[in-house]
Amino acid sequence: MISGATRLCGIIGDPIEHTMSPVMHNAAFRKLGLDYVYVPFRVPKGEVEQAVRGMRALNIRGLNVTIPHKTAVMPFLDEVDATAEKIGAVNTIVNDDGVLTGYNTDATGFLRALLERGIDPEWKSVVVLGAGGASRAICSVLAERGSKVVILNRSLERARGLAGEVSASCGNEVSALALDGLNLARALGEAEVLVNATSVGMSPGVDESPVDARLLRPGLVVFDIVYSPLRTRLLREAGEVGAETIGGLDMLVWQGAMALEKWVGVEAPVETMRAEVVRAMGEGED
Repeated sequence: MISGATRLCGIIGDPIEHTMSPVMHNAAFRKLGLDYVYVPFRVPKGEVEQAVRGMRALNIRGLNVTIPHKTAVMPFLDEVDATAEKIGAVNTIVNDDGVLTGYNTDATGFLRALLERGIDPEWKSVVVLGAGGASRAICSVLAERGSKVVILNRSLERARGLAGEVSASCGNEVSALALDGLNLARALGEAEVLVNATSVGMSPGVDESPVDARLLRPGLVVFDIVYSPLRTRLLREAGEVGAETIGGLDMLVWQGAMALEKWVGVEAPVETMRAEVVRAMGEGED
């Protein structure tokens, strides 16, 4: 029952229609018995400053931030925590009586998803595909952890740019290569962990994979951040050869759980959040 006492959280981005965050967070609020509601807000590019002002004016307790605003929102916040500052992106905002603080739970959510599977990337050799916003958060947390990171991207210039920025901010050298068959084969030959931080394999392109199945092998950890579908072609083919697989649902749920904990100050019901996303997507997990 929504009343005058109900607290508001939400997500800003454009497009926003595809987001699973309202499903996940509202399920968590119900499970915890909290008088909160979570809604999506489509905020076109160029209007993020007005959205931040609206957050203050409407006393919105918390916001998630998605494409294309994760960097653009930063100048309009009162504070940005050290991790988000280093990454150069914010995906979570907390409103404490008008003081807005930005965080990045994409990075911590990715790491938590690995650690929950008993995989510590410390000192491991990791290949990351893609050089976009998600890759930036992932490479930063891996570099902080001491991983040996190689970024492969179709645009070598963009990969080098990201590698240089992460190296400078984290004090751990990150390498960059053009994403082609030869470089991928060489990099994966030495890798312990493969992370797909591109959109290849995402619905509706479910028959696509960023990696030739012949390059996959037992003992490799394959983390695909795509969560629609829950089981991408990359994950299916990796599982078939005996590689350990982690899907994007894990990262989605953990980043959401960590954001929720910052807003409400209690432990998030992670399994409830996970189950609700699976139910909403109409898919079972393998």
